Amino acid sequence: MPIRSTGSGNVSGDPVHHPLFARWYPAVSSAAETRGGLAAVRERLLAGLSGRVVEIGAGNGLNFAHYPRTVAEVVAIEPERRMRTLALEAALRAGTPVDVVPGAAEALPVKSEAFDAAVLSLVLCSVRDVPRALAELRRVLRPGGEVRFLEHGPGGGQVMRFTQRALDRTVWPHLAGGCHLTRDTVGALREAGFELGPYRRVRLPENGPPLPFSYCVTGTAWRPGAPG
Repeated sequence: MPIRSTGSGNVSGDPVHHPLFARWYPAVSSAAETRGGLAAVRERLLAGLSGRVVEIGAGNGLNFAHYPRTVAEVVAIEPERRMRTLALEAALRAGTPVDVVPGAAEALPVKSEAFDAAVLSLVLCSVRDVPRALAELRRVLRPGGEVRFLEHGPGGGQVMRFTQRALDRTVWPHLAGGCHLTRDTVGALREAGFELGPYRRVRLPENGPPLPFSYCVTGTAWRPGAPG
């Protein structure tokens, strides 16, 4: 099965540059796949997808191994150069055709209404302009196109939420590639005009200690309109 991969990692003018985050995140995320149970969460997130899929903020490509064979093609957008290089390597090992390209969520380098589904996986927490990114997502999805999301969010009791807000205002975005722990993904999708399907709050890892970045929300949404 041929794999089409672009974005060699040497693109000038990359819209995102987080060299510190790009060095420590791959090791931490790989450990979370097994010890934190994140691989199983990714498997459930992507189950049942089909057709052409756009993945926004693909990171180091950990979703690629979990796409079902019913997916014809994945176009994976990743703005950070080092992460994109790792995603290219993951694309070569994937069982589904994956095309890794540079680009930012706020200006997706793809045609309008070109995709049957979209995947948001731990990315909205870090984009600079969430409404603009979701407007772009609506643009590239066909009417009736599906969104699968797994995102950070506020959680825990009063002390934990205070801690999350404090981290967002200080060190966390600088250490974690622009990540914010308290963004309201469900509310943002609604405001962007998506129809919300089932979603649930989860803590990752489920049986581990509650940490500020443990709280997530996962679910489904749709671009309104009947398929063309």
